[in-house]
Amino acid sequence: MSGSLAPPSASTGDHPTPSDTADRSQSATSAYASGARVLSIGIASTGIFTFAYLATASHVLSQKAYGRVSLCWAIMFVILSVIYRPIEQLLSRTIADRRARGLHGHPLRVPALIQLGFALIFFGAALALRPRIEHDLFDGSSALYWILVIGVLAYAASYFARGWLAGHQRFALYGGLVFLESTSRFLFALAVAVGIGSGQGMVGLGMAVAPFASLMVIPFAFSRMKHPAPPETPVLDAAREGPAHAQVEEAAVDLTLKHGTRFAVAVVAIMFSEQTLMNAAVLIVNADSGRALAGFVFNVLLIVRAPLQLFQAIQTSILPHLARLEARASADEFHHAIRVTVLTIGAFAGAVAIGLLTIGPFVMKTLLGDKGFHYGRAGLAVVALGMGLHLVAGTLNQAALARGRATLAAIAWLVAAALFVVLVATHTIAGEVTRVEVGYFVAALVLCGLLYGVYRRGAAGEASAVT
Repeated sequence: MSGSLAPPSASTGDHPTPSDTADRSQSATSAYASGARVLSIGIASTGIFTFAYLATASHVLSQKAYGRVSLCWAIMFVILSVIYRPIEQLLSRTIADRRARGLHGHPLRVPALIQLGFALIFFGAALALRPRIEHDLFDGSSALYWILVIGVLAYAASYFARGWLAGHQRFALYGGLVFLESTSRFLFALAVAVGIGSGQGMVGLGMAVAPFASLMVIPFAFSRMKHPAPPETPVLDAAREGPAHAQVEEAAVDLTLKHGTRFAVAVVAIMFSEQTLMNAAVLIVNADSGRALAGFVFNVLLIVRAPLQLFQAIQTSILPHLARLEARASADEFHHAIRVTVLTIGAFAGAVAIGLLTIGPFVMKTLLGDKGFHYGRAGLAVVALGMGLHLVAGTLNQAALARGRATLAAIAWLVAAALFVVLVATHTIAGEVTRVEVGYFVAALVLCGLLYGVYRRGAAGEASAVT
């Protein structure tokens, strides 16, 4: 677990000069931008294949069969995000922070134990609830039950690998991992479309195979470890060497051991809340009006899912980048990264909303079918605006995690998720689909406002520290 400081800067023999520091900062920013671009290409392709998988499934399956498959998808990715994304982000933040401080030997034992614990809890709960899951959710389909169980367990390794790759800024391999996952899943829906296979079991099987296919990038990651890059120069001065060196090492290790579980639990709350925004409406509508309308609502919220996958590239790369800037006390660069990301999201969401206002119903019906229901152009545009707010909130959330404010961020997400459930479940608006669309927008707006408050609180703290 212990590490050592990076060698002194060669320019002075003892300390890096200001120009060395500026060069390294510029190089790190350039590497972040390059990595984000590479990852964006991989995840953009992933979003396309994910959309293609669901669109193909919608066309080749009956209303009820597609409802069961989409419900399995929703449940699986709620579970994955809640129990595995926290460990991915814990690894990403911890490894990036230690690398910025020039420390080696990134601790993996504690994150691995937490991940294993979450997986075992899920497996025990799935076995205990098997009759209810099989019969109440999947209409007696044991195939979908085992697809859910095997898929969730297999994704434990996939998400752990994502966190390790993100922390080391190996974004090309990260992009390759999620690309293999999405393409392998799509092939099963395609097999049904061309007549090689048939039925919901074949389409659903792609969800269980995908995490195994994604791990094909792991040998490439280990092969690159044979020639590791030189460690970054730590943010330490000469006076901190000697005994203080050991204190820094102990503090860095203690950070993982002492705060790892607390950080993970806070992010569990964040991920649970985000998945509530994405999937609670499907479950509520399924209980109230059946699987057909639930499948239609799922299609409407694909407007949110596809961009979230696309911007996952930015959110994945920005957390280790912000953690590095926080470790180096680079406040101006920190705020610049947030500002640029938010402006990009705003432009994207505005363009999507305008597009949906003009041709949204035609495009949605052509790609996904209407299953006997009607897409409203105003409602689709409202969802697009909510999606933009959701993405901005995700960016502000990464800033909070990088600054160690996971608990405050978790409270904001829980409030927004609870508000969304209340708005959808209490019949505040007559039409169920309209209620989901407006409820999502309102909850995303509240979430964005709360997280902006957390962000400004951090900025005020920095300003007072400077003065």
